[in-house]
Amino acid sequence: MSGPVLFHYPLAAREGEDTVELTLTPMTAAELARLQGPLEQGYAEDLVAHRGLTPEAARERSASQIRESLPAGAATEGALLRVARVGDTEVGWIWVTLPAAGAARQAWIHNIEVHEEHRGRGHARRMIQLIEAELAQLGVPELGLNVFGTNTVAIGLYRSLGFEVTSQQMAKRISPAG
Repeated sequence: MSGPVLFHYPLAAREGEDTVELTLTPMTAAELARLQGPLEQGYAEDLVAHRGLTPEAARERSASQIRESLPAGAATEGALLRVARVGDTEVGWIWVTLPAAGAARQAWIHNIEVHEEHRGRGHARRMIQLIEAELAQLGVPELGLNVFGTNTVAIGLYRSLGFEVTSQQMAKRISPAG
């Protein structure tokens, strides 16, 4: 396990098992290096599917935006990069940006990821609850995020956690003339 445990959340044990906790710890540079490629690829795929970019343009935009958002990698000031673990097993991670000085007091979830083999166990919910606790200790009063409209599982999770729609984008395909 890397770094100090910042926050923990007890997980209900199955019958005959010991209780375990989900913990969030600061992400190391090595962990970010390992996770950044899949992050860039996933975001690029979303840009192709939802924004109509070519795969090449989407890869370039994805890599560029992530580099700009994390200029010092895991040590970027104002970026909370946290790895979620259950026991010694990494189950996912979350990336939140703190509000800039003088800006709106809203932190922003850039990415939350539960590794595929650990999905469906409530880890994303617990990760958000733990990051909310960390933000509360920092005096941040609000947390925001973007979600693609087709990601109904995530939308349901966010609604159940009290997130509300504050803006909405819509699009319509236009049939070619002819």
